Amino acid sequence: MSSFVQGPELVLEQEQTRGRRSRLALALFFIGGGINHFAMPGPYEQIVPPKLKGKAKLLVQVSGVAEVAGGVGVLLPQTRRLSGVGLVVLLAAVFPANWHMARAPESFPKIPRAALYGRLPLQPLMMLWAWRATRR
Repeated sequence: MSSFVQGPELVLEQEQTRGRRSRLALALFFIGGGINHFAMPGPYEQIVPPKLKGKAKLLVQVSGVAEVAGGVGVLLPQTRRLSGVGLVVLLAAVFPANWHMARAPESFPKIPRAALYGRLPLQPLMMLWAWRATRR
């Protein structure tokens, strides 16, 4: 066969490989993060916005379970799309914690101010990653 005929097949195979790698990385990121909510809950509880401080422990546990479930769901073709939607919703739900961190840098003296603000644009990028990786 000519290389022209094999070309599109190779491109498709490379796209499929990138998609699998992206899903695996996304899943591992959220599973690891979710487990960390239970292994080291303190830092997560600290970033809960003041209005929700009374429920910080519960919120950290619920978000940890949601991260693990979403990450596992990304790995399963039957639940991949729903998990992607769930992860996008979860990322939107935790955005106020990132906003709180950026708006109250004195509460987080060990984290450079630039990093606190730098997290804000990462949230929509993470949402885009979760969405695109789970549409395939």
